[in-house]
Amino acid sequence: MSKATGKKSSRNSPKRKGESVALNTPDFLAEQAEQIRQILPHVFTEGKIDVEKLLAALGDAADEKPERYAFTWAGKRQSILELQKPTWGTLVPAKNESVNFDTTQNIFIEGENLEVLKLLYKAYFGRVKMIYIDPPYNTGGDFVYPDNFADPKDAYLRVTGQKDAEGNLLTSNPESSGRYHSAWLSMMYPRLFLARQLLRDDGVIFVSIDDHEVHNLRMLMNEIFGEENFVATVIWQKVYAPKNTARHFSEDHDFILVFAKNAEIWMPSLLPRTDAANARYDNRDKDPRGAWKASDMTARNYYAQGTYEVTGPTGKKFKSGLGRYWRCSYENFLKLDKDNRIWWGETGDNMPAGKRFISEVKQGIVPQTLWHYKDVGHTQDAKKELLKFVSFENTDNVIDSVKPPTLIQKMLEIGTSNEDEDIVVDFFAGTGATAQAVFQQNAKDGGRRKFVLVQMPTPLDKPENKLKSIADVTKNRMFNASKAVADKFKGELQLGEDAPLDFGFSVFKLTPSNFKPWVNEPDASPETLAKAMELFNDPLADGWKPENVIYEVAVKEGFTLALRVEKISSLKANKIFQVTDAEKGQSFRICLDDDLKAVTVKELSLKKDDLFICRDVAIDDKTAANLALQCRLKTI
Repeated sequence: MSKATGKKSSRNSPKRKGESVALNTPDFLAEQAEQIRQILPHVFTEGKIDVEKLLAALGDAADEKPERYAFTWAGKRQSILELQKPTWGTLVPAKNESVNFDTTQNIFIEGENLEVLKLLYKAYFGRVKMIYIDPPYNTGGDFVYPDNFADPKDAYLRVTGQKDAEGNLLTSNPESSGRYHSAWLSMMYPRLFLARQLLRDDGVIFVSIDDHEVHNLRMLMNEIFGEENFVATVIWQKVYAPKNTARHFSEDHDFILVFAKNAEIWMPSLLPRTDAANARYDNRDKDPRGAWKASDMTARNYYAQGTYEVTGPTGKKFKSGLGRYWRCSYENFLKLDKDNRIWWGETGDNMPAGKRFISEVKQGIVPQTLWHYKDVGHTQDAKKELLKFVSFENTDNVIDSVKPPTLIQKMLEIGTSNEDEDIVVDFFAGTGATAQAVFQQNAKDGGRRKFVLVQMPTPLDKPENKLKSIADVTKNRMFNASKAVADKFKGELQLGEDAPLDFGFSVFKLTPSNFKPWVNEPDASPETLAKAMELFNDPLADGWKPENVIYEVAVKEGFTLALRVEKISSLKANKIFQVTDAEKGQSFRICLDDDLKAVTVKELSLKKDDLFICRDVAIDDKTAANLALQCRLKTI
């Protein structure tokens, strides 16, 4: 019997209509298997993929040779299996730590990023335009890692100082470890796998890394994203002066690996033309088509029609030169000369050059792979930016391995558009440089980018008054940086009142689920199982709060965290909430009362396409059947 209503629960009744709300996150590998089923249904036998049938179906596309090119490491299989485990947690709002919670579309999540990525999977699948991450570089002691994957919840509690060090110890990853590289790869694999699922087809990911793991990271991303989707390896000059104390070489650069979700679709945005680039153009012959610059008419590539001789205005003759060839045929050369597109020099007897008009070149610059510190900042700039917005009482807490926001702004210029509401994700958020970069770039070009940041609340070595963890540092920086950027650019952008820049952020925290966990006891007696089932007449855990349940249900139903929750005030008999995700154009109504009144059902006037969610204990079979006919009913 339900304690709240005295009604007999009918959760397992065959008369029950409607569906149950998902209590777990999706099984990602099962989804992939289902995609294979849609294409090749005949390779399944009794619900499982028959490998021999699959190989036969693939034909020459499958490689059955015992020796083949492959990338593997100790623990790879276990890291893949980690993807199949449903998350143990949920995300609850922390409005008192947020800025403009009810209007902002920027999200900051405090929690272990693998668990968070699993929770975000359904809501953000295929919606993210750009991902930037600055993961631990695996230098031997700068990241904490669980010695086994058995319990992500346990690992999270330990690393955040919420549990003692008994059991599976969390340690650094010293080079003396026999699985130094393997441990790092096992940590990265499931996170990058889920990251790819979040990207749009025209999305891109940037990953910062140094010499320790750049080779392994490239191989890992080749496997997850496909080698054909590799775009570039960017070299970032991270220091402005050599380190004379270096034993061998002064390491002056880091790498940024760039992969597209689909390199056939993704195209980088052109970078703004600089004054220096424009200064290369002039109009020394007063050509009515405007400024131009001279370009070489020859190239080293062999061209069969590019071996002719030309005569200049003064009668001087010119050949392409030893080992070089004219870029165009003789006939086209004459056409260009007639159109005044050939420059023979001030006196008319110079080697001919083509005239490239600034009006005809791309209105932007193609990104290059060498990024100088003078253009995007260096590590000292990054540290100064952090200290500008976060005041550390204890200098031991100042984090050195931060990135300058200007570096990330360049990625935003390349990987996003100021004309769209592109979503930017960073699940190794650190001190929040990505959030600051989004604020600054939006203010600079009037963009509507929005971010989702994730950072684990790893305790600081020496907690300060307000800053107990790295996540606290992130929030503090975001708060101060957003205010500073808003004040700086106030009045500079002519934006209507209906489209103000978003300098807020909503804070969410990873916590245990609001639903009771099912404990599997294979040897339990029928009486014990019956008693356990009775407890699940209402699956909500003790101490649940309506707002937290609403957000958990919404996320597991595929709603983004930028949703809005409003109480429907016109209803008196029950508390009904309207949950709306304007970004995805979907909504539902939910009632978490113990008893759903008939008058409420009538007043709601639910229609066929409306989603209505309530607790299973709140309705009897008759009400459930009627609701299922009236709308899309789901129960908790």
